[in-house]
Amino acid sequence: MHATNDRTAAFDLLSAAAVRDRAHRMLALGLDGRLAHFTVDLGKLDATADLVLATTRQAYPSLDVPFHSRWRHFVVAGADRFAAIAAAARWPDAAARARAAFDLAIISVFLDAGAGTDWRYTDAITGTAIGRSEGLALASLDMFARGAFSANPSDPFRVDVAVLAQMTAQQLSDGFQVSANNPLVGLPGRAALLRALGQLAAGREGVFARADTARPGGLFDHLEAVADRGAIAAAEILSELLHELGPIWPSRLTLGGIALGDCWRHSAITSADASNGLMPLHKLSQWLAYSLIEPLQGGGITVTGIDGLTGLAEYRNGGLFVDAGVLMLRDPAQAAVAHDVGSELVVEWRALTVALLDRLAGIIRARLGMDATTLPLAKVLEGGTWATGRALARARRADASPPIKVVSDGTVF
Repeated sequence: MHATNDRTAAFDLLSAAAVRDRAHRMLALGLDGRLAHFTVDLGKLDATADLVLATTRQAYPSLDVPFHSRWRHFVVAGADRFAAIAAAARWPDAAARARAAFDLAIISVFLDAGAGTDWRYTDAITGTAIGRSEGLALASLDMFARGAFSANPSDPFRVDVAVLAQMTAQQLSDGFQVSANNPLVGLPGRAALLRALGQLAAGREGVFARADTARPGGLFDHLEAVADRGAIAAAEILSELLHELGPIWPSRLTLGGIALGDCWRHSAITSADASNGLMPLHKLSQWLAYSLIEPLQGGGITVTGIDGLTGLAEYRNGGLFVDAGVLMLRDPAQAAVAHDVGSELVVEWRALTVALLDRLAGIIRARLGMDATTLPLAKVLEGGTWATGRALARARRADASPPIKVVSDGTVF
C-alpha cells in the first residue's frame, strides 16, 4: 500500500495543475513574509505590467500575438527558416509534416537549456553571430536541415532513434560551433539527454513507432490516438510528455520508482502525503508542450485549454520580477553567488515566478479588455514577459546575465 501511495503522489506531481497549485502556495508564503530567501512586493506589479505591455505593443502593434514556442526562434531576420524547409519538402500528408515538426521541436527544445553568456552561433546566411536561445534554435535547425539526426540520407528532415542513441558531445560541439573561444554550457549533459531520448524511444515502439520507424515525431501519432474526437487539452499534452519522456532526465528525485523530472525539494511546501516538501516546475517539458501546439494544429488536432499550462520557471521570466523589484533577495549578497539549480533559493525563485506570471497576466488582460481565451498565458509570455526580462537584464548588466546566478548542467533552463 505504501508503494501504491507513493506512486499516486508521484503521478499527481507530473501535471501543470500541481505546478500551479504549489507555486501559488509558495507565493502566499512569500506574501506572509515566511520565505527564507525572497520577499515579495506586489505593489511593483502594475509598473511591471506597464513594461510588458510596452514591449508587447512594440513587437505586436495589432496585439495579434503568437504563442510562446520554439517556432518563434526559427524566424531569423524576418525569414521563417522552417517554413522554407517545409515548403521545399514533399510531405505525403499533413501527418508526415507534423511528425517532422515534432522531431525538430523535441530535439530543439531538449537542446535549449541556457547557453551561457559567451557562446554564439554564426548564421551562414546572414553572417550574424546569434547567442542564447535563438542561437541554439538556429544551430539545432541547421543540424536537422542537413540530416544530422536522420539515418536515411534520402530523407534528411527526420530524427531517428538510432542516430540519437549514439549522439556524442563532439557531434553537438561541431554542429553548435563550439570551441575554446566559443564555449557552450552543459554540452555533455545535452548530448546525454539526446542519447537517453534515443534509447527510450527505441524501446517504446507502441508510443514512438505507431506509423513509422521509431522517432521522437512518433509522439504526434500517440497524441492523435489519445485525443478525444480530434481534440486534446494542453495540460494533457504535458501529462503525456512527462509520463512518456520522464525517464530520460538525469537522475534526480524519484518517488515510488517514478522519475519526477524538473521537481525539487523545498521545505516550505508541505503536504500530507509522500509529496511533502516537493516543488514541481517542469520548465523544459512545458516549453515543449507549448511548442507542440502548432504542429498538432497543423496535423488536424484541436488543442484546447491552452491556459492550463503554467508560465515557464526560467531565468528571463524570473529575472523580470527581480529586476522590476517585485522579488527581492533577503540577503543581497546572494546575487553575487552562483547557486545550484536544486538549492532552495533557486527553487523558491522559480516557483514564485510561476505564480507571479499568473498575477501579471490577469493585470495585462484587464488593461487590454481581454481574457484567458483571447490572451492565454502562452501569448503573455511571448508578448511579453520573456522579452521584457531579457531587456531589463541587458539594461542592468553588461553581459545581459540574469540577476540570480544559477549553476546549470544544460538540462533545466
